[in-house]
Amino acid sequence: MSTRVLIVEDHLDSLEVLTIQLKAMGYDVIEATTGEEGIEKAEAHHPEVIVMDLGLPGINGIQATQKLKQNPSTANIPVIAHTAWPEDTFRDEGEKAGISDFLTKPTTPYRFKTTIEKHLKLKTC
Repeated sequence: MSTRVLIVEDHLDSLEVLTIQLKAMGYDVIEATTGEEGIEKAEAHHPEVIVMDLGLPGINGIQATQKLKQNPSTANIPVIAHTAWPEDTFRDEGEKAGISDFLTKPTTPYRFKTTIEKHLKLKTC
């Protein structure tokens, strides 16, 4: 069974690019376009990693991460923030919510891949 990665991204062009990149890397991709949908899909599919945009409609990525971390069935899934927000505006709040790592858009495919792999290795240790 392939490694599942959940992408939560409301910009459809970005979602498509990330999905193509992750599939080319050999991952199974689950897509969500809102924080609420991301939570539902994480609970239903138990991905190994979640890539979370922060500027989402409805509940934002930080709030969605808080909810995921409060649920015992999703609490141990690493959440990687992938956002265009300036890092200094959200890093402290994101870390408190349980975000494992931060990628600022645009991210190179290499950095995207190595960040995901780092958290997959940490999860199996």
